[in-house]
Amino acid sequence: MSAPPAPALRCYMNWLALDGLREPAEGWFAALRGADYDGVQFVQPLSRAPVEQSRACGLRVCGSGRVNHAGDAESLAAEARDLGLECLTLHVGWGMEDDRDAAGLIDSVLEASARHRLPLYPETHRATLFQDLWRTVQFVRRFPELRFNGDFSHWYTGLEMVYGGFENKLEFIQPVLERVRFLHGRIGTPGCIQVDIGDGDSRERPYIEHFRALWTAAFSGFLRCAAPGDAICFAPELLAPGIYYARTFEGREESDRWRQAQVLRGIARECFQSALESSGAATGL
Repeated sequence: MSAPPAPALRCYMNWLALDGLREPAEGWFAALRGADYDGVQFVQPLSRAPVEQSRACGLRVCGSGRVNHAGDAESLAAEARDLGLECLTLHVGWGMEDDRDAAGLIDSVLEASARHRLPLYPETHRATLFQDLWRTVQFVRRFPELRFNGDFSHWYTGLEMVYGGFENKLEFIQPVLERVRFLHGRIGTPGCIQVDIGDGDSRERPYIEHFRALWTAAFSGFLRCAAPGDAICFAPELLAPGIYYARTFEGREESDRWRQAQVLRGIARECFQSALESSGAATGL
């Protein structure tokens, strides 16, 4: 009798991260499969064509969207379910909602997720309900069933997590880290949300070690609750200069986003392996 499959890490590419890059001759879907990605994350609204093209190349498919009003979660989840997407990450609200309105949006996400049997993961993102550490932890206490996409560069840079002690803040957000089931791969500094990290060497780059700590803690939280065959997703999300993420110098991007995505994926795999070893679980890579 074969052993049940161990919990696994799946690596997807966020479709927006390819914006402005030169498409390879074989096309993006074949290139992603050839580069050993497991899937693609698209932004809604979607047409069926790219989803089918992804699957034809052996890639899994998930999505992302925005919930501004309570009905948005239902319509996004219904569309995703119809297209057979595995999950959605969501920007929920604008961050200016009072507690009553915020609770209404959160309830709508949780209800749509349950109704459509589809994981919906609010993001730890600027300009959303979950844009700061303190309020997000309070929401977790009120809605413990929440599960998140950890897009931690927004917190690390936007809230300057090193100011006042990174370790203190890492401990404070443990209730969130326990509930991360998806990660957007981007590394920032205390002053810039997306930077070139070279080959990932953390010497003279302490912020890389901070992101390793965040990602490893999130993977550990997942593994503590994971059943055989469960998976957590990691998707590099290195965005283009047109939306003020990638930096440019003399008209050229700071780094090759395609190559940097591979570096981030390698770091994520190392963090997942470290979390596996700490948990005593068998490898799921």
